[in-house]
Amino acid sequence: MFNIWFGLVFVLITFSCLLVMYRMFGRTGLFVWIGISTILANLQVVKTIEIFGLTATLGNAMYGTAFLVTDILNEKYGKKEAQKAVWLGFFTLIVMTIIMQLALLFQPHPDDFAQESLATIFGIIPRIALGSLAAYLVSQFTDVYIFTYLKKKFPTDAQFWIRNNGSTMVSQLLDTLVFTSIAFLGEYPMHVWFEIFITTYLLKWVISLMDTPFGYIAKRFPKNIG
Repeated sequence: MFNIWFGLVFVLITFSCLLVMYRMFGRTGLFVWIGISTILANLQVVKTIEIFGLTATLGNAMYGTAFLVTDILNEKYGKKEAQKAVWLGFFTLIVMTIIMQLALLFQPHPDDFAQESLATIFGIIPRIALGSLAAYLVSQFTDVYIFTYLKKKFPTDAQFWIRNNGSTMVSQLLDTLVFTSIAFLGEYPMHVWFEIFITTYLLKWVISLMDTPFGYIAKRFPKNIG
């Protein structure tokens, strides 16, 4: 029960932090957030939890903010700015993966206490990073293109929820399928992988609904803030 109610609090805090970054630093804050969310989501996903009696991974809320960021950028600044954010997140993940793999190669001091913990977390990052990179590009560019299409079909401010949820829910399904297949197939028994796939997508679906009010708040911020 703790994971359920604390998860709701966690989601609200995560999206609130995104709004604060945007309000304080404007478009620059959104680009910085893309880098933050990409790194933290890929660190959090290493941890599995139980929620609603099923196995799930962390990182869904933080990863969901990346989709909200590209939707905000697409909505207020255009498709090219959203695509720029996608590539920024992509290269942020590549840099983190390369640098941390090199850092693990250093011979630790006899009194060092961090190497084993870092190796536990970042030792499986390459496979997770591969799955994340593939899923990230497929899903984020899908999100940008679907959002752009829906923006033409449903152009009013009141219809932002259609653009936001329609693009995110489809792209998150692709993201979940690609990522869990590359990162976890063979690492867990098939039934556990299936649970992770289902719960991950359902959590992303719920988070997508929850992020809509934050999107409307962001739309009210002036474009030239920060």
